[in-house]
Amino acid sequence: MQVSNKSELKTGLKERHMTMIALGGVIGAGLFVGSGVVVQQAGPAAVLSFLITGGLIVLVMRMLGEMACAMPAVGSFYEYARLAFAGKRGPGKLAGFLTGWMYWYFWVIVVAVEAVAGAKLVQFWLPDTPAWAISLVLLVVLTATNLISVGSYGEFEFWFASIKVAAIVVFLFLGALYVLGLWPASMHTTSVMPTLLSHGGLMPKGIGPVLSGAVAATGFYFGAEIVTIAAAEAHEPVKAVAKATNSVITRVLIFYVGSILLVVALVPWDSPKMATPYVSALSAMGIPAAANVMNAIVLTAVLSALNSGLYAASRMMFALTRHGDAPAALAKVNRRGVPVRAILIGTLFGYVSVVMSYVSPDTVFAFLVNSYGTVAIFVYVLIAVSQLKLRARLEREAPEMLRVRMWCYPYLTCFAIVGMVGILVAMAFIPDQRTPLWLGVVSLGVLLVAYVWRARKSAVTSTEPEFVDYRPRTH
Repeated sequence: MQVSNKSELKTGLKERHMTMIALGGVIGAGLFVGSGVVVQQAGPAAVLSFLITGGLIVLVMRMLGEMACAMPAVGSFYEYARLAFAGKRGPGKLAGFLTGWMYWYFWVIVVAVEAVAGAKLVQFWLPDTPAWAISLVLLVVLTATNLISVGSYGEFEFWFASIKVAAIVVFLFLGALYVLGLWPASMHTTSVMPTLLSHGGLMPKGIGPVLSGAVAATGFYFGAEIVTIAAAEAHEPVKAVAKATNSVITRVLIFYVGSILLVVALVPWDSPKMATPYVSALSAMGIPAAANVMNAIVLTAVLSALNSGLYAASRMMFALTRHGDAPAALAKVNRRGVPVRAILIGTLFGYVSVVMSYVSPDTVFAFLVNSYGTVAIFVYVLIAVSQLKLRARLEREAPEMLRVRMWCYPYLTCFAIVGMVGILVAMAFIPDQRTPLWLGVVSLGVLLVAYVWRARKSAVTSTEPEFVDYRPRTH
């Protein structure tokens, strides 16, 4: 594997930044709000839905950890897809193109979605303020944060993630006290089993909704992989990624499975209150101003997603420029090592999408929102297949680079691939998931056409892609 050191990015992320990026990446706004939809669909067995999907995410993160520790690079899995699919006919170029652009597409849509969601949350306190104005302010502020330096992004994400993690930890602690009868408001309660089981049992609608709930829960976990992209700008990338990879099991089990278990123990799954699961759970425990507290926490999660979305999209765009998959002008960085143009192009797309949410909410914006989740699954499938192929090559050519190894290779890798393809197949048979599936396929088709156009225009050769080490120089 040929390696060259060419990068103008700078290392600016400290260990504490990386730790909180890894922890906070798992906790999105979807956990606090969207999880109620899965519970209403599957009942208390929604815990199993999150456990199934969480298990697949753990496997994908382990695969990413293996590749990122061996070859930390800006663009992360974009580079790994190019290298893994290298061949005489150049499939590596196509794999990299699709992986990189799908990932960029996912995050710029997240930026728009979270800007719209953030405006609605702020209106809880400022009902007379126009939503579009709030969205604009949120986008401008967090764009400015990313433009200052990678350290600025890391510092904001450190505090956003700290608040999210602290909120989940406090919720778990108080919820456990309540369930165990040690919380003042629960002293009269002898058991939480009635809440869990007296509304139709653990699996009131059967196994089908549990599996479809696992499909719906997939998007809630997306973001855990950002730490492998940020690793290329960290002072100790291998240490940071290895630590994040080793702790992902605990994070999934505690943050998602543990908190959802407490929610269904505190609030009946078929109650209208499940529309706001965590607010209702706090209210059930007698927490004062539960709505205000939870609104602030969800807003923090939204701001974190905005911040991370702008960062992840800009770094992926930066990586795309290095192989001609995006205009070279977008690779330009300022003296602080920030890819300004790559950040601004993602922000611009976010602005346009926010405008579409008001101008064309049922067509253009609906298409964007309904397609990006499926695109995320496509990316994870490509990550898994890339690891399957790269691991064999690394063991043959450079086994010393394998500092972190995927468990039970290749069996668990194949299991994860089958599981994620199974999710895509299942979406075709679940009424609520059919539209997102087909719109995701349409998005993939558009990218395939774009690749063919690019290949013809630039006369892409069939040479095997070279792995380029984009680890930033230390300044």
